[in-house]
Amino acid sequence: MTYSSHPFLELRNVHHGYREAGAWREVLRGVDLDVGEGGQVALVGQSGSGKSTLLHLIGGLDAARAGRIRFEGQDLAGMGEPERTLWRRRHVGFIYQFFNLIPTLTVLENVLLPLELNGVLEAAGRLTALDLLGEVGLLDRADSYPDRLSGGEQQRVAIIRALVHEPRLVLADEPTGNLDSATGEQVLDLLDRLVRARGRTLILVTHSAEVARRADRVVRLVDGRLAGSTT
Repeated sequence: MTYSSHPFLELRNVHHGYREAGAWREVLRGVDLDVGEGGQVALVGQSGSGKSTLLHLIGGLDAARAGRIRFEGQDLAGMGEPERTLWRRRHVGFIYQFFNLIPTLTVLENVLLPLELNGVLEAAGRLTALDLLGEVGLLDRADSYPDRLSGGEQQRVAIIRALVHEPRLVLADEPTGNLDSATGEQVLDLLDRLVRARGRTLILVTHSAEVARRADRVVRLVDGRLAGSTT
């Protein structure tokens, strides 16, 4: 996979932290990173290195304390929380370690949620969601609730929920961390296939060297700083 000459995603001198027990804890200490469109990037590093914090800033879940994050030239730092919320709904799909499916909604209703938030007409959204469920082999579970599904099935639902509104950027935080190795491999194969087929950009946080090797590029964080990048 090749990268464009102009960054799809651009981070410059990004700093972030929070107060803990009355003291300030610096988590990110000046991160610079360019990500091209259509590639897969793995963020690796030890616990506490800032991987998940960086992912949340890229996804607009929080605003960086200092520095600049640009998505196709649009500066997230210039957005307030309402603007970032709308931006996330349109452009970002999230996949989490613990699935984060809503237990009171059926599989189909969980998948439809991003479309409903974006105002997609019910009939069109339902057709898109059912097509994706069929693509991942879960069409027959559309009316089931999450607690009736295995871990691997729940993560498959979480993946298509993240992709159903056709986001440009997909962010995954330890997507196989709650699965056994065999199921995790199957989920990664599915994620890779769906993301590449749609030409989406994937940024994935992982502790696993094996998972990271699947990406086009590996970015290592050490103590809140970018320590290296390999392709």
